This record gives sequence, C-alpha cells and structure tokens, in this order.
Amino acid sequence: MGVSKPPNVNEPMCPSRLVLEHVTSRWGVLVLAALLERSYRFSELRRTIGGVSEKMLAQTLQTLERDGFVHRDAKPVIPPRVDYSLTALGEEAAREVWELARWTERSLGAVEEARVRYDTVRAVSQ
Repeated sequence: MGVSKPPNVNEPMCPSRLVLEHVTSRWGVLVLAALLERSYRFSELRRTIGGVSEKMLAQTLQTLERDGFVHRDAKPVIPPRVDYSLTALGEEAAREVWELARWTERSLGAVEEARVRYDTVRAVSQ
C-alpha cells in the first residue's frame, strides 16, 4: 500500500476543489452566512437571501447537506415543516466564508476605484 498524499487544492483532481466550489459558490456563501444566524425554514431562507430561485436554493441546500455542512430536519406534521441549520462543520465553514463576505463589503470602494482606473487605462490604450 502506498502512502496517500494530503489533499492539495492546487492539484487538478483533488476532491477538495469540489468542496471549495460548493462552499464558495454564489449561493453556498449566502446560505451558510444566513444559517450562521439561526435555523430557517426553506421559504424564510429564500426570502432572507433574496434573488435565489427555488430550484437553486434546493440544489444548494442538498449539496451542502451532502457535504455535511447543513442539517435538514423534516418534521412529520401537516403541513410539512422542514428546518435547515448548520452542523458543527457547517458553522466552521460559515464563519470562514462570512469573514470573506464581510471583507468584500468593506473593500467594495477600493474594488470600484480599481475598476475605474483599469477601465480608464484600457479606454486610453485602445
């Protein structure tokens, strides 16, 4: 038996790339960040996130549940009630991506200034 190498996200076939994609996807970040606050029912979560389709939210939740980040609690009541919350692993991931999201908000002005500079230089050189 050979010694297995530790995961390296820079390797093209590393399975960690797929996990990284799930956690940092457009909707993955927002779902994790929202669930960091509290558990949500599907419709509440959709309203909280805003702009996500029912299909994309369902897919994102299913993917994050499969990866072990989200817990789906379906209660056998009428009408059906399903609550979504973070697992311990999900809380850890959510804190990390939430920091990135907050940094993005804080840095938006600098990013917009950089875009204007870039566009100005590109316009002059063409």
